Amino acid sequence: MTSDEFRRSFKMSFPNSLGLTVYSCGVQKCGACHSWGPAVRDHYLIHIVVSGHGVFRCKGKTYPLAAEDGFLVIPSEVVSYAADRGDPWEYCWVGFNGTDAKRLMEQTGLLSGEPVFHSAGPALRRRMMDICDVSGSKPSDEARMEGKLMLFLAALMDRFGKQAAPCGNGYEYVQKAIRFIDCNYSGEIDVSRVAASAGISRSHLYRLFMQHISIPPNEYLMRYRISKAASLLKTGRLTVGEVAYSTGFSDQLYFSRVFKKYMGIPPSRYGPAIRSAGGRKEQE
Repeated sequence: MTSDEFRRSFKMSFPNSLGLTVYSCGVQKCGACHSWGPAVRDHYLIHIVVSGHGVFRCKGKTYPLAAEDGFLVIPSEVVSYAADRGDPWEYCWVGFNGTDAKRLMEQTGLLSGEPVFHSAGPALRRRMMDICDVSGSKPSDEARMEGKLMLFLAALMDRFGKQAAPCGNGYEYVQKAIRFIDCNYSGEIDVSRVAASAGISRSHLYRLFMQHISIPPNEYLMRYRISKAASLLKTGRLTVGEVAYSTGFSDQLYFSRVFKKYMGIPPSRYGPAIRSAGGRKEQE
């Protein structure tokens, strides 16, 4: 970077929240022609231009942008963006995802039209910067970031949004299923029982989960259990076996394999040193 470029950012390692989680946020003064892509993201990403100029490319279209403009990156959509050569932009951004992300983004109105917006205004930019100001790795920081993100999305809804979709689109069944998982994840439940709790078939539940939160119900259940397991392991009070049984896994070896798949490391190496039943660290 040159002397007039800067970047301040925060990136979350593993998000514990499934509903809505900030993945990254920051502000950057870019150098001439600084670019990203063409590539895809696995989460929603919103930029607001603070000053300068640049371009955003999506679905074969090129959008010239300037101060108070913004652009949205949708998961799995190929995009690229680049700063102007003569007047490179400075922008702030927030990246986020979760089971509630799509529903909330639909209510902002940004998913139904062009991937750019104009005249964002200083108040909306300040809402985004508030997320950066409270960023951190502690659970309390994560809670504050999620709170500020909700306020930012609410501001987008007020500025660009439409009325929420009317009842009857099936989301109420998704909510019932999620509440059942929240109350019963530690027991011997599967997708059939989750669907029955919502009063619909497995196939119908699958379609509704994919429609509203873009994740199959069995994957949601597994991620939920692993998220709870990660929280328990962080305390250092339970053995790996105790954590496994506490989160709905009757087979500790299977739990270890699944945990490593999602977290990248075995449960014996996650969080503080985990004691075994005999007082020794669990083997991987």
